[in-house]
Amino acid sequence: MKRSIFAFLYVIISAAATYSQNPNLGTAGAQFLEIPVGARAASLGSAYMGLSDDISSVFWNPAGLSRLKTNSAHFSYMDWFDMFSFNAAALSLNVDNVGIFALSAIVFSMDPVEITTEREPNGTGRFYDARDIALGLTFSRFLTDRFAFGLTVKYVQQRIWNETAEGIAFDIGTQYQIDFKNLVIAMSMSNFGADLKFEGEDLLVTYDKDNELPKNRLTKAKLETDSYPLPLNFQVGVAFDIYRTEIFTLRAALDAVHPNDNDERLNFGTELNLFDRIFLRGGYRYNYDDEGLAFGAGANVPFAASRITFNYAYSVYDILPSVHRISIDFDF
Repeated sequence: MKRSIFAFLYVIISAAATYSQNPNLGTAGAQFLEIPVGARAASLGSAYMGLSDDISSVFWNPAGLSRLKTNSAHFSYMDWFDMFSFNAAALSLNVDNVGIFALSAIVFSMDPVEITTEREPNGTGRFYDARDIALGLTFSRFLTDRFAFGLTVKYVQQRIWNETAEGIAFDIGTQYQIDFKNLVIAMSMSNFGADLKFEGEDLLVTYDKDNELPKNRLTKAKLETDSYPLPLNFQVGVAFDIYRTEIFTLRAALDAVHPNDNDERLNFGTELNLFDRIFLRGGYRYNYDDEGLAFGAGANVPFAASRITFNYAYSVYDILPSVHRISIDFDF
């Protein structure tokens, strides 16, 4: 068993370490789907395939949702680089002998900006903005006592002023648990769907086929934009106990990420669980353009027959502003 585990880890590390330049670098759109959701996952350096076992699993590996024993709700917020608002929410329902269903939403937006022109550099009185949303429906359950499966169907929309692009995407994930060191082997494929394409009223134009003929008829036409793919990700990972006692548990996770528009990456994370009440976390994201280290903490408190969990994450960037995340989970 130990040899098999070490061999699996070696394959993950080798796959991410021996790579060549991706020819599709920067070609995928809807990049808001790549932003880590939730303070717990972010503080673990996004090494969350095997560790996911709460309501935020809907944004990472839907198979992790099957580990929930109660109904749950999740809310998270962050100010993305001091310029954009990133909000996420999820709600799950545990149906006995069937599985767990969940609804989720991501909203990535900016404040309105006044339009300026060469003749009106101080503003025209009109404003534009942009907003991206993803709405998901998830189902997850254990197929055996060790193997869990999850599927998310989501509606994705991007809007820039009066132009929108929309489509349907799928996330699929699995988790398999082994008795040795509480090991979990996990896999997920996210954002699988058709290409998106912008449409809108600002693309409607009047076309003059030959401006040298003063009396020719003008034709109503529409500008056509290029389609672009979603950021498809294939991710595998493991999570296991480093040390466990009745007082605390120290778990570690390693994920290898293969995106369709960038080079392979590695995510590392550790979580210290004290009395199942207080959590200390740290992580590192390898081969990313700017982000590297991440830290965080969490705590949960009983509330009547329910439980409220507070999580915080701090992600360090080399050039861009560092990011603070806060999340609240409510189990009822």
